[in-house]
Amino acid sequence: MKCTYPFGLTRQLLLLALAMLTAFSSVPSVYGKSKPKSGKSAKGPLFSQFVYQGDDDVYKNHPLVAGEFYNPILQGCYPDPSITRKGDDYYLVCSSFAFFPGVPIFHSKDLVNWKQIGHVLDRTSQLKVHDTPMSAGVYAPDIKYNANNDTFYMITTQFAGGFGNIVVKTKDPMKGWSDPVKLAFNGIDPSLFFDDNGKAYVVHNDAPEKDLYQGHRVIKIWEYDVEKDAIIPGTDKVIVNGGVDLSKKPIWIEAPHIYKKDGKYYLMCAEGGTGGWHSEVIFVSDSPKGPYVPAANNPILSQRYLANDRKNMVDWAGHADLVQTPEGKYYGVFLAVRPNEEKRVNTGRETFILPVDWSGEFPVFENGLIPMEPKLKMPQGVENKTGKDGFMPNGNFTFTDNFTNPALDYRWIGVRGPREEFVSISSKGMEIKPFAANIKELKPTSTLFYRQQHRHFSATTTLSYKPQSNQELAGLVCYQKESFNYVFGITKMDKDFYVVLERTARGKSAVIASQKISLDGPVQLQVKAVGDKYQFAYALNQGDFVNLGGTVSGDILSTDVAGGFTGSLVGLYATTTNDVVPQP
Repeated sequence: MKCTYPFGLTRQLLLLALAMLTAFSSVPSVYGKSKPKSGKSAKGPLFSQFVYQGDDDVYKNHPLVAGEFYNPILQGCYPDPSITRKGDDYYLVCSSFAFFPGVPIFHSKDLVNWKQIGHVLDRTSQLKVHDTPMSAGVYAPDIKYNANNDTFYMITTQFAGGFGNIVVKTKDPMKGWSDPVKLAFNGIDPSLFFDDNGKAYVVHNDAPEKDLYQGHRVIKIWEYDVEKDAIIPGTDKVIVNGGVDLSKKPIWIEAPHIYKKDGKYYLMCAEGGTGGWHSEVIFVSDSPKGPYVPAANNPILSQRYLANDRKNMVDWAGHADLVQTPEGKYYGVFLAVRPNEEKRVNTGRETFILPVDWSGEFPVFENGLIPMEPKLKMPQGVENKTGKDGFMPNGNFTFTDNFTNPALDYRWIGVRGPREEFVSISSKGMEIKPFAANIKELKPTSTLFYRQQHRHFSATTTLSYKPQSNQELAGLVCYQKESFNYVFGITKMDKDFYVVLERTARGKSAVIASQKISLDGPVQLQVKAVGDKYQFAYALNQGDFVNLGGTVSGDILSTDVAGGFTGSLVGLYATTTNDVVPQP
């Protein structure tokens, strides 16, 4: 199998960009308030309902029985998970790239039922991604609880805003996080380790002194000053060169974490790139600064050796983190993907969990080297409450938002800028104040996004809107990034209103279809997907849905086609710089 980094936007380019970040530390005033506006706002399209429905066969064919829950635990684009525990409280974070707010954070008491409690980076002082490509921004966050000072830390790389590697902290993740502290080292994927003797360390991926081959990386460690929140200069050391076996030219050793067990130090890393050769490997040492010796049975987690025609395929497994329960049992969270029937990855990299057997010298993910099943047995005494009482839903589910709550659901996100800048909530629904920015531009856009979480799904919205010119458009988008997307909306040409469908691939746009309509009431817009086959339809005055454009390919919404590290998003969009021209 080809062992190359699979995406068009390589981390090598991002690492070069990191050195230039300090030149862009000033940020234009493009951001808004900390919560949605209420009441009357400037004229804009009104969205009065959004309904997302998942309809995957895997869940129909594998219904849950008592004592089971579904894997992944977070469906859709929730990659690079990291987990920590204080008492019986577990906290989990994921990468967010150019999404705003950034770094979604979840809480659980049992590792099965997860509730999103917000975002770690939810203010413009923490997150400056206004001109950032989709797969730049915030990478691979690591969350740690330091029992020595009763403080939580989140450390990450932010390829934007002049930040680089940063750390934020809090005494209570439920109550928000500090502004970032910049850390004086290069590389990506930093992780903190707090030893029980009070000492602290940072480990991270970095470039070697001399590249021996493409994808050659090292793992480096620094001593960390907890009082100053800074690395200690001169304490850096390379502890892994290349990976488990340098002679085999392993690529992208990254996402390191250190754990201590029975007086020994264990370094766990991802290896192989975050695609088809992805894996998790483990090393051991008598000291946090090494030397580290790899386990003989590496990798301890991977799906790379398995048949490509396996049912309910889970692939790309790796980038893991471990947590120990109060009872002493270990679990590991990690990213993986569930390709559709065409092997497309439209749902992006998702968060999975597996029990970990650490009865021997090294931890091993239970059933992590054989085809993964869609269901797991719950820990003893746990009740499955997913989808109830505010817990994240799982399996096939319906998400409905009538936009009557003044606070937006945490699952709604913006790209490159706060939602609060363009969203206004009233008793009639959600009004979007259109930006003079197009969805195909590298700017904050007035678009509210929801992650695609199923291979087979539908998303339907009800829209009240009368554009005043051909420069105005509002509707639905299916969005991988600015250069790969579908726009399905209402616009105007001369005196007539049109519903239009446009496809943008590799930055080149083409109108697939358009239809003149009469606008004398709300319009329903809908997208349906069955694997790689997408259909767009509209309904006037609560009538039947009419397809526009036939069946189109979802290929451009797939991570492996569009490049980068994110999954597909469904967006509610408005603009005053529309460039989609109807074809009468």
